[in-house]
Amino acid sequence: MDPNRIIQALKGTIDPRLRVAAENELNQSYKIINFAPTLLQIIVSEQVEFPVRQAAAIYLKNMVSQYWQDREPSPREVVFPFNIHENDRQQIRDHIVEGIIRCPESIRAQLTMCLRAVIKHDFPGRWTAVVDKIGMYLQSQSSGSWYGSLLALYQLVKTYEYRKADEREPLLAAMQIFLPRIQQLISQLLADSTIFSVLIQKQILKIFHALVQYSLPLQLINNSVMTQWMEILRAVMDRDVPAETLEVDEDDRPELAWWKCKKWALSIITRMFERYGSPGNVTKEYQEFAAFFLKTYAVGIQQVLLKVVDQHRQKQYVTPRVLQQCINYLNQGVSHSLTWKQMKPHMQTICQEVVFPLMCYKEEDEKLWQEDPYEYIRMKFNLYDDHALPAAAAQSLLCRAARTRKEVLPQMMEFCHQTLTDPSADPRRKDGALHCIGTLAELLLKKRVYREQMELMLQNYVCPLLNSPLGYLRARSCWVLHCFSPLRFHDDLVLRNAVELVKQDLIDDKEMPVKVEAAIAMQALVSNQEQAKLYIRPYIGLVMQELLHVVKETENDDLTNVIQKMICEYNQEVATIAVEMTQNLAEIFTRVLQSEEYEENEDKTVMALGILSTIDTILTVMEDHKEITQQLEGICLQVIGLVLQKPIIGMAEFYEEILSLAFGLTCQTISPQMWQLLGVLYQVFQHDCFDYFTDMMPLLHNYVTVDTDMLLSNPKHLEVIYSMCRKVLTIDAGEDAECHAAKLLEVIILQCRGRGIDQCIPLFVEAVLERLMRDVKSNELRTMCLQVAIAALYYNPALLIHTLDNMHFQHNPQPITAHFINQWMNDTEFFLGLHDRKMCIIGLSVLMELPRRPPVLEGVAAQIVPSILLLFLGLKHLYSSRLVHKPNLVAGAGSQDEDQNEEIPSDEDENTHAMQQQSCAPPGPGSEDDDDEDESWDDEGFEGTPLEEYSTPLDYDNGEDEYRFFTSALLRVQNTDACWYQSLTAALSDDQKKQLQEIYSISQQRRSAAAKGQC
Repeated sequence: MDPNRIIQALKGTIDPRLRVAAENELNQSYKIINFAPTLLQIIVSEQVEFPVRQAAAIYLKNMVSQYWQDREPSPREVVFPFNIHENDRQQIRDHIVEGIIRCPESIRAQLTMCLRAVIKHDFPGRWTAVVDKIGMYLQSQSSGSWYGSLLALYQLVKTYEYRKADEREPLLAAMQIFLPRIQQLISQLLADSTIFSVLIQKQILKIFHALVQYSLPLQLINNSVMTQWMEILRAVMDRDVPAETLEVDEDDRPELAWWKCKKWALSIITRMFERYGSPGNVTKEYQEFAAFFLKTYAVGIQQVLLKVVDQHRQKQYVTPRVLQQCINYLNQGVSHSLTWKQMKPHMQTICQEVVFPLMCYKEEDEKLWQEDPYEYIRMKFNLYDDHALPAAAAQSLLCRAARTRKEVLPQMMEFCHQTLTDPSADPRRKDGALHCIGTLAELLLKKRVYREQMELMLQNYVCPLLNSPLGYLRARSCWVLHCFSPLRFHDDLVLRNAVELVKQDLIDDKEMPVKVEAAIAMQALVSNQEQAKLYIRPYIGLVMQELLHVVKETENDDLTNVIQKMICEYNQEVATIAVEMTQNLAEIFTRVLQSEEYEENEDKTVMALGILSTIDTILTVMEDHKEITQQLEGICLQVIGLVLQKPIIGMAEFYEEILSLAFGLTCQTISPQMWQLLGVLYQVFQHDCFDYFTDMMPLLHNYVTVDTDMLLSNPKHLEVIYSMCRKVLTIDAGEDAECHAAKLLEVIILQCRGRGIDQCIPLFVEAVLERLMRDVKSNELRTMCLQVAIAALYYNPALLIHTLDNMHFQHNPQPITAHFINQWMNDTEFFLGLHDRKMCIIGLSVLMELPRRPPVLEGVAAQIVPSILLLFLGLKHLYSSRLVHKPNLVAGAGSQDEDQNEEIPSDEDENTHAMQQQSCAPPGPGSEDDDDEDESWDDEGFEGTPLEEYSTPLDYDNGEDEYRFFTSALLRVQNTDACWYQSLTAALSDDQKKQLQEIYSISQQRRSAAAKGQC
């Protein structure tokens, strides 16, 4: 392969005038043997221009990701798909590690991605040599090869990072070699703070983190090895960052290697403590290690982290991520007596001088509020924003410490009270005090001594700030009211004043962050306080209008939830503005979907989903208002159309929601426009969208059951639905989708019984039995396929038997009748739930009464009635369990007047204390002392199957009664064919005969009850 020709083509891809021709040249060449190795030669050659090397690296990365893995032709393909030739693969395997070592950073990044793909597909099977290759450079005395070889090792470890423990053997075998070397390397480099040394240290820490963060290989890392690593991690955290780093802009400092080292060291430490080192919170295999970790390392490490936290307290720079992880470690330490004893003397200082300032409104908050209030809102509601991380960690530490250690809450509440009552206090500190109190609201409401003071606190310190000239204090006060919305108010005037002021902040405030907090607070108050709901009722139109305005302006997903909940609270009042609201929401949805940044911004997708869900809520609430629903239909169809017109990849994100909208529009009646939508959905379905068939199912069920006359008036309708089901059952769509397809066919048969769809029955039965002849893994799919044929038997016995007798499959030349009946008899015990058992009983009743019995029935005659009796036994348990297993609305509803204490003594661990509390508690209703009435019936038997929500005429109150149906059939057989009756019942045991008599009695009772009902 001529390298110069490839170099010229790659150079052409960089020039817009030559790009098309150059890409064509590369597309004609890439399948030629030696093309990929030549690319690698170009990449590592220092004689080639750098942009060309970069272009070659990107091209090679794309080739490896697409064509490295062996691929077989799909069933529709005749030609084998292209794979990189094995000779070329071997050349790349031989030289890629060297390439990573020799190349500069931007090219190295592409090559490491190539290496990851190669390792994923070839290690250990085709490329055990990668271990030797990395090991050779890692053991080298030349430090220039260390960093690149560590990058290569990192790709190996990352490949196995999330594998199950038993799948990590190849990695662990390799790490037996590498772990001692990287531990030795980082130990000798710790004292060297040059950038080259620190970058190597950082990479080693990343490798160790990937090795242990998901699964700790105790066979590789024993206590002695762990001690060496913990000393390294402690040293990394304890050493100072070079003073010259303070000259770097503060926003850029977290990216410096010295801070990255600390971040990775802390990630390992906190992960170790949380996942493996916290007795009482670990899985069985880590219990011994957890006790060792807590006793040996936890206190020593915590001492270093307390020092880091104190540096932050003293206004020395610590990156947000490092501070957050230090606080997370302390949070874990609060639960254990060993670490708590060390922390306890410092806790008041930590709470008041570290946690509290983090929870105060800051200069950067003010700057963002003023410059971009919409970004401020986004940041405050994004818990994963880097700036929010330390504050969120501080909040979590405060909550756990206040909940579990008795000294913390009184001290913190006294401190906050002093701040709020100090007339000269900085308003930002007042914000911090309110933030702390709101964070502790759930705990404060559980303790009578605080709960009784909260109303006065809200009246004196929170409500007045709703009129503060400072926007952030108005927003914070709204947030506090939201936190305390479950409080039982004794003075209606306090509540009325709070609600009035929150309404005022929502409707009249000029600051958007205030309006957002006011909206959330109002919804919380309305949902928790009946009086608040009454106060707002006269203003609901204005409130909803403002909520829509705020949603439109901010595109905040939390507010779509607010609107949904307000709609449910005020469903009658919303009726007058439902159409206008839906129109506004549809406009916002359209704007979000068509915005330029939609593809890149995940928040936009979440927002759009929230809007669709809100429209769906309006539809649900308005379902009894026919005129309004008709007006909403046109708006919803516009939204549905907008989604369906987008490419498949864009549509998929909203598929479930738009199908839910369509379902809501077809629950009562189905308009001509909605019938047209069926055709549109079918076109979409054709584009490999059978992945979403289960999402379509509720809507398709409506098309079948809500307007059956229209379904049958146009053959196209039934043809479309059958074609969908057929495709799902034919192409490998997964057994869940196949169950749904079979269920829909059963629904059609039962819905259209007596409506003249005889021509469809052979097609439906063939589709399910053909699927049944292939490999079926789940009982549910097997019984569901059988059930379609059983429904067909109920629809028209002679038609089904005729169909089966004339049906042949490729691998089974015999008629399918015998196979079907034998399979059915073998599987009767797997018919679960109410509908499926009922269908099976009715089917077996029809089967035993057939005038022309297939020969196979003679061989299974003795099984039919016992199978029916077993099904009736399941039904009996199901009916009785639905009467007995009603939710207990009284149990567990604790009074707000009772104190709920979760504090633990200083010398106890949280887990030990919880176990002691549990052992003192009286046994609950689910304790072992309870007798199980019949252990042979598991819960699965008591529950209906998920597919039972798709009702059929069989399930209606006036549907077929299985007791009466069976007993009538058996009596007719007894009266007309004594010999056949003898075959059916001769083998019954005394218990079975007794059960049969019970069924006759129940049948008579039901018949009598039905007769009385008709009188």
